Amino acid sequence: MLLLPPSEGKTPAPDGAAPLDMDSLVHPELTERREQVLADLARVSARPDATTALGVSEGLADEVARNTALREAPSGPAATVYTGVLYAAAGLATLPDGAAQRAQASVLTFSGLWGVVAPGDRIPAYRLSMGVGLPDVGRLATFWKPALAEVLDARAAGDVVVDCRSATYVAAWKPRTTGDGATEWVEVRVLRETDGKRTVVSHNAKHTRGVLAGHLLRREPEARTCEDVLKAAQELVGSVVLTEIGSGRDQTLIEANLLDGRPRGPRTLELVLA
Repeated sequence: MLLLPPSEGKTPAPDGAAPLDMDSLVHPELTERREQVLADLARVSARPDATTALGVSEGLADEVARNTALREAPSGPAATVYTGVLYAAAGLATLPDGAAQRAQASVLTFSGLWGVVAPGDRIPAYRLSMGVGLPDVGRLATFWKPALAEVLDARAAGDVVVDCRSATYVAAWKPRTTGDGATEWVEVRVLRETDGKRTVVSHNAKHTRGVLAGHLLRREPEARTCEDVLKAAQELVGSVVLTEIGSGRDQTLIEANLLDGRPRGPRTLELVLA
């Protein structure tokens, strides 16, 4: 399983595309909760203080206004609606057939509105963060947590979970690493080495995680353990992961390490750029 955060910005589907079919989304067991959030979001988005309530700037008022009519809005594959840095680097929308089928079976994007969606699930563009609280359903991570545990604990059992999410989305579901149905859980951390000193990377980390995600989906054989994930990451060592805008400086992956985690927590895959 490969867990991704949504991109903050969303690209609307073309006019005339079919509207949302809630029952077609992955894990239809979540439909009732999706309906609750959708209705609550529409009400909040129609308020004069909608941008404040949703924690976004006034400049995003038009995107918030779209939330009032999501049932009728054109929908497109999640892989094309989510278009941030991570998604561009992974190339989810342009995977070859075999990798695209693997992505549909293994990739889950976490969402404050949908809970989780697969790359091929057709959704409208929306604006809602998992960190928001809505009047009727409350804090979204708390609202989604029991339902996601019910469906994802069983799905993840015996597998390896590669986690590219931010803390806001991790709060909605944490894989079980002990007991019956345990899974191997690997979080991805990106560091930069400068003059022998290593620091945590923020913005470029999204791109680097995307490169790793795309590689995991395209390579054979499929990763089944933490060690397989490490091996896949080490295959990228020596390659240019990104070129910085402005400076034009290449960032090369120089090292990949798998660190032990705290009890009941994830192991950490460290990717070092220089």
